[in-house]
Amino acid sequence: MMRKFLAFALAGLMVAATAVASVAAEYDRYERGPGVYAPPPPPPPRRGADIPPPRHAQYGQPYVFGHLGIFEPNSDSDGLDGYDSGGNFDIGVGSRVSPFFAVDATLGAYGAERGSDDASVVPLTIGGRLILPHPFLEPYVGAGMGLYFSSLDEGARPGYSGIDDTSTDFGGYLSFGLDMWLNPRVALNFEGKYHWVTPEFQSNAGSYFDVNMGGFTANLGVRVAF
Repeated sequence: MMRKFLAFALAGLMVAATAVASVAAEYDRYERGPGVYAPPPPPPPRRGADIPPPRHAQYGQPYVFGHLGIFEPNSDSDGLDGYDSGGNFDIGVGSRVSPFFAVDATLGAYGAERGSDDASVVPLTIGGRLILPHPFLEPYVGAGMGLYFSSLDEGARPGYSGIDDTSTDFGGYLSFGLDMWLNPRVALNFEGKYHWVTPEFQSNAGSYFDVNMGGFTANLGVRVAF
């Protein structure tokens, strides 16, 4: 009889202890709040590599530029056929009026020779450039027009009295190039440009000739933003 009583008592104590432990755990969870046992938040997603900041001149920022290069004359029979490659240079100012567009004003000179014959042109132009924006390398295409001051000095030969004359005419150009920005103010520049101008010259005999004085220039230069 005593053994049964002890067994029942032991069982009752075990049930009571289990109940008390359960209530205590529930009370502890309630007092500390549900966040104590919540799993830690997942780590933030890994960020990709940051886009490098632009190193090109910002829009609204004026700049100056200069080029040195070569001039390849046209080979038209009524132009500069037979003339050797010559030199070219230009200087100018401009402004990047938007991320995609810039305006340039340029003063330059190019020329070529054929023996003792000499042809030279001084273009004073204004034009625009469409730019493909990029932090470091920016290709572009451009076009413009202006005054072209031409000079042609050709000696006489059989059937031709020669020319020693100057002319001022409207002309134009198309260009393409690439700016390689070294920092936000300085870029190396590679540019090709084709000029169109056909002045009228008076020969030494008094006749008038339209002469194609255009050609292609290939240039290396620098662009410096203020």
